[in-house]
Amino acid sequence: MIDAYEDPGTPDTRGGWSYLWWLVARQPGRSLAGALLASVWLTLMAGTPYMMARAVDDGLVPGRMTVLAAWTAAIFVLGAVNAWLSIMRHRTMTRVRMDAYFRTIKLLVGQAVRLGAELPRRADAGEVVTIGVGDVQTIAQALTVVGPGVGAVVVYAVVAGLLMTISPLLTGVVLLGVPVVALLAGPPTRRLQGRETEYRERQSVLTARIGDLAGGLRVLNGLGGKGLFADAFRRDSRRLCAQGYRVGAVASWVQALGMGLPTVFLAVVTWIAARMAARGDITVGQLVSVYGYVAVLVGPVAFLLDMGYQLSRGVVAARRVVRLLRHEPSPDEGTQRPPADPAVLHDPESGVRVRPGRLTALVSATESTAVIDRLGRYTPSNVTWGGVRLDTVPLPEVRARILVADNDADLFAGTLTDIIAPRRGAGPGPMCGCRNAPRGGAGNCATGHDGAAPATPHREAPPDAHLTQALHAAAADDIVQGLPDGLGSELTAQARNLSGGQRQRIRLVRALLADPEVLLAVEPTSALDAHTESLVAERLRTARDGRTTLLTTTSPLLLAHADEVIFLVDGKVAATGTHEGLLEYEPGYRALVARDTEEEEAVR
Repeated sequence: MIDAYEDPGTPDTRGGWSYLWWLVARQPGRSLAGALLASVWLTLMAGTPYMMARAVDDGLVPGRMTVLAAWTAAIFVLGAVNAWLSIMRHRTMTRVRMDAYFRTIKLLVGQAVRLGAELPRRADAGEVVTIGVGDVQTIAQALTVVGPGVGAVVVYAVVAGLLMTISPLLTGVVLLGVPVVALLAGPPTRRLQGRETEYRERQSVLTARIGDLAGGLRVLNGLGGKGLFADAFRRDSRRLCAQGYRVGAVASWVQALGMGLPTVFLAVVTWIAARMAARGDITVGQLVSVYGYVAVLVGPVAFLLDMGYQLSRGVVAARRVVRLLRHEPSPDEGTQRPPADPAVLHDPESGVRVRPGRLTALVSATESTAVIDRLGRYTPSNVTWGGVRLDTVPLPEVRARILVADNDADLFAGTLTDIIAPRRGAGPGPMCGCRNAPRGGAGNCATGHDGAAPATPHREAPPDAHLTQALHAAAADDIVQGLPDGLGSELTAQARNLSGGQRQRIRLVRALLADPEVLLAVEPTSALDAHTESLVAERLRTARDGRTTLLTTTSPLLLAHADEVIFLVDGKVAATGTHEGLLEYEPGYRALVARDTEEEEAVR
C-alpha cells in the first residue's frame, strides 16, 4: 500500500473512468497479481466438475477403486490449493482497495491544503465531508473489478472451452446466455448512476446544513430562528430519505438480478443437459460436469453483475472527487509591485472605495461578503490597490498587508495564548484558522500570509502591553479573567467551551494583534450583546486609528463610529456618507438599519 509519506502522484482528472483507471495503473504489480490470482482461483473451481466427471465415468466401475481414490485425492488437493489461492487473492485485493483508498485520501487532503482558505468558496463543507466519508470508500470498493471481475471473464472463456468438448449446443447456450443476463441488468445499473448522483448531491447539502445549524445554534436560539432552521432541516431530511429509498429500490433490483438471473441460467442449462443425458447424447459423468460447470459460472456471472453495480457507483464517486481535484488555487505569481504607502482599495464591480487610514463600514442586505472576497483577493476580480490591479501583485505580499478576518474563522485546540499569539517557530498551530491561512493548519493567520507561500516567518509573541491592548479593544478582558488559568487556559477545537460571542471576540483579538495595514472584518460583532458591542465599537476606532479598516455590519452601534458608511443595493454603491446623514436622507439604509435595531431590542 501507499506509504504515509509517499507522493500519491498526479491524478488523471479528465473524468470518473480516467481516475479509476489511474488508481489501477498506480499499482500495476499488485493489480496484475490480483487479476492473476482471481483468474487461477476461479479457473481451478471449474476443474472440480471435470475431475468429478472423470471419477464418475472412470472410477464407478467394478474393480477400479484405485482410479476412484486417485480422482478423489486430486479433488481434495485441488480444493486445498484453491483455498490458499482464495486467501492470497483476498489479501491482494484488500491491498489494492486500501491503496486506492489512502491514495485518494492523500490527494484530497493535499488539495484541501493547497486550496487553503479558498476551499470553502470552491466546495461547501457538506460536499467535502461526503466525499471524505462515503465517496472514497465507494471508489476503493469499485476496484474489486481488478480481481474477481477479470477472473470472471477468464473462467467464462475456460468453461465455454470445456463445454465445447461435451456439446456445441450447451456451449452456444452458455455463450449467448451470459450476455443476455448482462443486457437485462444493464438498464437498472445505468439508472442507478443517476439516482446515486442525485442522492450524493442531496447528502452534501444536508451535511452542510447540519454544520451550519450546529455552529449557529446558540445565536439562532437567541434570535428565535431555531424552529425555522429545524423545519428546513426536517424537509431536507425527508427529501434525502425519499431519494435514499429510490436509490435502494434500484439497487435492490440490480442485486436481485445479479443473484436471480444466474440461477435461472443454471436451471435452463441443467435442464438441457439432463434431456441430452436421457437421450444418451452425453454420459452421466458429463451431465455431472455440466451441472458443475454451470454452478461454477453462477459466481462469475454474479461477479460481473456486481462489477457493473460497483463500477456505476464508483464512477459517480470518482466524478465528485475529480471535480474537487480540478480546482486550482489563485496564482501567487505577480510582476507588479504593491503601493509603497497605504493606498485606496477600489472594487470596480461594486464601486466600493476603501480609503487609507479610515474606518469604513459596508452596509448591505446580502452582498457585502462578496465585496470583501474581491477586496481580499479570494475571488477573481478587477480590484485595484493604489491603481495597481490586485491580482498582479504577488500573493504573499497581498496576504502580508491585507487581512480578511471572518467572524467564523477556525479556532484550533490549544491554550488561549497559542490561539491568539503563537510564538516564532510554532509552525502550523492553533493560530491558523483565519481566512488568510488554509483550513488545515498551514500558515499564520495573524500575520496575514498563506501557508503555501509565506511572506514572513511566524512572529514573536507580542509584548504583554500589546496583548493587553488588543484584549481591551475587543472587550475580551472578562474572558481571560473568567477562565481558570487565564491566558494559559486550554480551549477545545473551535473553542466550543466558550460562547459564540466570546469566540467572536477572541477572533477579533487575533486580528488586532496582527495589526495589518488593511483589515477587512466580516460582521465582527454579530454575536455580541448590545452592551459589549458598544464597548467594542468605541475601542475599535482607537485601536485602529490611522490604519485602514473596513467592517461589514448593519449595527448602528458600529456605524455611528465609522468615518464613512457605504450603502450597497443589488451589489452596487447606492450612497455614501456618515451614519447620521444616511439615516436622514436614504430610506433604504434607514429601513435596513432600523430593522437591525429592532432585532437588537428583541434580543434584549
